[in-house]
Amino acid sequence: MNESLELQTLLLAGVGTAAAIAALRKLKARAELSLAKHRSLAGHPRNARLLASLLPNYSYDEHQVLAVDGAPVDVVAQRKAAFAALVKGIAQRHPKTLEAGASVFDGLSDMQFVSAYRVPYQFKAMVKQGLKIGSFLQSSSGVTVTDLDGNVFIDLTGSYGVNLMGNDFYKECIDEGAAIARDLGPVLGAYHPVMVDNVQRLRKASGMDEMSFHMSGTEAVMQAVRLARYHTGRKKLVRFCGSYHGWWGDVQPGIGNPMTAKDTFTLSEMGEGTLRVLRKRRDIACILINPLQALHPNMPAPSDGSLLDGSRKAGFDKAAYTEWLKTLRTICDERGIALIFDEVFVGFRLAPGGAQEYFGVRADMVTYGKTLGGGLPIGVLCGKREWMRRFRDEAPADICFARGTFNSHPYVMGAMNAFMRRLETPEVQALYTDLDGVWNRRASQLNHAMEVAGLPARVANLSTIWTVTYTQPGCYHWLFQHYLRLQGLALSWVGTGRMIFSLNFSDADFEEVTRRFVAAGQAMQQDGWWWTDSAQTHKVIKRRILREMLAAKF
Repeated sequence: MNESLELQTLLLAGVGTAAAIAALRKLKARAELSLAKHRSLAGHPRNARLLASLLPNYSYDEHQVLAVDGAPVDVVAQRKAAFAALVKGIAQRHPKTLEAGASVFDGLSDMQFVSAYRVPYQFKAMVKQGLKIGSFLQSSSGVTVTDLDGNVFIDLTGSYGVNLMGNDFYKECIDEGAAIARDLGPVLGAYHPVMVDNVQRLRKASGMDEMSFHMSGTEAVMQAVRLARYHTGRKKLVRFCGSYHGWWGDVQPGIGNPMTAKDTFTLSEMGEGTLRVLRKRRDIACILINPLQALHPNMPAPSDGSLLDGSRKAGFDKAAYTEWLKTLRTICDERGIALIFDEVFVGFRLAPGGAQEYFGVRADMVTYGKTLGGGLPIGVLCGKREWMRRFRDEAPADICFARGTFNSHPYVMGAMNAFMRRLETPEVQALYTDLDGVWNRRASQLNHAMEVAGLPARVANLSTIWTVTYTQPGCYHWLFQHYLRLQGLALSWVGTGRMIFSLNFSDADFEEVTRRFVAAGQAMQQDGWWWTDSAQTHKVIKRRILREMLAAKF
């Protein structure tokens, strides 16, 4: 009897010890995961979502909106007159374009959304006074687009990344693609014979064995993650702080997603803590890389709607980012993790072979979109054979399903074929010659011109993808987008947060961009928006905004 009790005691003690050890290991893993996260709010998606739900809505009054930075009376008067002239100029130049926007605003939720986030929401009362942006265009030619009033703009929108070679290039691709597919028409399910050539060309460009076609980059990323989970038997995916991989919930775990992404780790890019987690955990299926993050690691995609103090930062270090990718490649090989390059945005922009060629690192799977469709919607997943297989020979009911009605649409395949064939021509290949050198020199040229003019705006770039930063604190940097537009530079809805050039910009074209850029900056400065004094620092502005939010909330 005593021996039995002693045995039970020992067993219970052993179980208790094992449970304690397991709890400690779990606690350690959790601590390491926390240390691998970036310290910013973007690095903690759940906290970001909670804070967003608590953020109060408030707006500056008539006086604050012009003097929130404590500007003196004469500067405030200068700004008031300048703002009235700005509103008048917009209304006079774009009546038809603005009227078209107003006519569909109530019925077009997309327009309502982007209009609400073009500027910091505290200034929305100012915007309602007439600070509008045209959303309609009627034509494009060369490096320009034209609105409904006949105003011609130099196109810096890049069509969100689609426009790599110039709008005329894609018009021709679409026309050629339509001619290729016309006899078959929109017959779905079966493949148009142009698919044979597309597969061979994509194999060569991507360096991968197999591919699947989708209707958007988001869909291609979804399939890549699903395949990684299927083949590894693991649930967790790793994305990096600030990265964007489409609007699917698992890859957008923070603000904008109403649901909790339980199997997503958002870790710090280029962080030692991240490498420690990746080397130790056994539940990670894949790592998602968006090469665009190399321009602003661990920061979300910039927009003028977030320019409350001007502390936006950006800068590209190719050598450091290359070393980071090589380290990730090694860890993925060691741990059986799928390395996925999301090149929906940058594919074919950095090099003919994309980011894989540019950085000299091979992924297991890579997603493409945007420009690859020759101007039509497309999402493509290319990968190594062992990752792309959707079924198991030994288990016939064990499959990884993915289909779509419009996948491999004949007209899209035709336009893609036109794009891929043109990509290999000497004329297009010549555009890639010294690509970084050309666009880095142009960025330096623009920065030098702004410095000589005594203006506080600068640009940072990853090849042809640019963003504007500021050399001084300020509350009105977001207005710069409107001055650029009045100078005839077309920007996307994120404003100066991202400018995307097509490769067909000549030196003369870029010199005109520089001239207009400086002219816009000079007008901005003359109108008093860049007034500052020693009391205005990033910290002071942020503290003031925090006090405003607390006052509005409580």
